[in-house]
Amino acid sequence: MSDTSTALAALPADLRDAHDILASGAAQILPADGLAERLSAARREDRPLRVKLGIDPSGTDLTLGHAVVLRKLRQFQDLGHTAVLVVGGFTGQVGDPSGRTATRAAQSADDVVANARGYFDQVMRILDRDRTEVVNNADWLGVMSLADILGYTRQVTVAQLLERDDFARRFGANQPISLSEFVYPLLQGIDSVEIRADIELGGTDQTFNNLVGRELQRSRGQAPQAVLTVPLLVGTDGVEKMGKSLGNYVAIAEPAAEQFGKLMSVPDEVVGTYARLCTDLHPRDVDELAAEVAAGGAGANRAKRRMAREVVALYHGVEEAAAAEQRFDAVFRRHEVPRDVPEHALGADDPAHLPAVLVAAGLAASSSEARRAVDAGAVKIDGTPVPKRGYDLARAELVGRVLTNGKRRAARLI
Repeated sequence: MSDTSTALAALPADLRDAHDILASGAAQILPADGLAERLSAARREDRPLRVKLGIDPSGTDLTLGHAVVLRKLRQFQDLGHTAVLVVGGFTGQVGDPSGRTATRAAQSADDVVANARGYFDQVMRILDRDRTEVVNNADWLGVMSLADILGYTRQVTVAQLLERDDFARRFGANQPISLSEFVYPLLQGIDSVEIRADIELGGTDQTFNNLVGRELQRSRGQAPQAVLTVPLLVGTDGVEKMGKSLGNYVAIAEPAAEQFGKLMSVPDEVVGTYARLCTDLHPRDVDELAAEVAAGGAGANRAKRRMAREVVALYHGVEEAAAAEQRFDAVFRRHEVPRDVPEHALGADDPAHLPAVLVAAGLAASSSEARRAVDAGAVKIDGTPVPKRGYDLARAELVGRVLTNGKRRAARLI
């Protein structure tokens, strides 16, 4: 019997169920029995676990890809544990080298604070504020003496650092690695000591940094944290990692209808992954949903719809999710002109230059993209395609009409 099986067998039924929920969708748990051991310790000591997530905000727009680890953190909260968000007020100025092929540009302290403001508005759409502690590692790292730092450096060797995949690649390619990048994992590990973390969460690119925290805690007489990593979420194309630069993302602040439409576009083979990583469904329900998709036919469509509703409901509520599904059906099934769309005020130009209108209304990213959409027949006015090269239209022909670009982007012109 493995260490994990032995540890699980020793847990009472409710903790085994909690373990199943928390382990579902995890890329790795280190050590293998670490989560079970920490859950058991919390029960024995009659206290909540302190579950750490370090964040160095470099931007303010969060996608479902960013939300995967936050949703896992929320699962811990729903089971009664405490989320500890460590804002990188100090480490953000150093720059995390994880997954990098060159030294990351450092942020100023003001940059970190400014990004954090917008970041937290979205983070708290996911986390429970009452079970969240927010701390800034500048509070301890910024005042730590050089002697203190050197004391910690004795716990990590250069050989260990060079075993990291990203460092090993850069070292082998004779690419520079700054000393500050070597120090970064150490600083992240010190955070675990300072907050007395029981569990640290992160993406798969954070495994090395998180394991350094275990070693530093052990050296300071603390019980070493367990490490739980989550996989990187594939984008709506079903191929590449979700990212804004690739356009294959779903932002958590997007309107409900936009989210639902994008989620209905994902390939069937990743519906189960989205259900497991992006919703609050119990692992048993996810398994059933994935089986429906694998069976194909009408059941696969029902399963995809359920996944999309569950995701949208997390960020907009059940009623908005249902309305988004109805709008999707009106546009995609019945090919109706959407009614509940944002309004956009036309300028005074007559005739109106349609590519400029599309950009101003947020229906196209650029005039060149808008012209291509017009020429491809994707731009419609009240459901009627605009003729190829029909770039300039009388203003009177647009007022009060619904302008669409594709199936999901629409505005009523006023």
